[in-house]
Amino acid sequence: MPRKSGDLKQRAYIYSLKIIRFIDKLDKRDYSVQIISRQLLRSASSVGANVIEAQAGSTRKDFTNFFRHALKSANESVFWLGLLRDSHKADKNESNKLLLETKEIANILGSSILTLKGKKA
Repeated sequence: MPRKSGDLKQRAYIYSLKIIRFIDKLDKRDYSVQIISRQLLRSASSVGANVIEAQAGSTRKDFTNFFRHALKSANESVFWLGLLRDSHKADKNESNKLLLETKEIANILGSSILTLKGKKA
């Protein structure tokens, strides 16, 4: 769990930048890559956007709800990254590194949600 909420914000921001660089390397002439990469960009960038929105939440419930949305987006990103990797449309090693980072962010979000709800992680 990050020591400060800023750590998670920074990590999610850097994660989004890595996703952009990853997508920029893909073959955009491939129709399925076009579709999947758009979905991946949308879901991956949504992680950080929801973490930022959580900071503006006026209540604990708002904060928790934005973290839940961020977690759902992270889980969706795992799906799209897996598809790109397993369809051999993206570099396997790079995909695996991003999958690991996505899962780590998802674990942080999941633990944070449990803590916010007063349950042990």
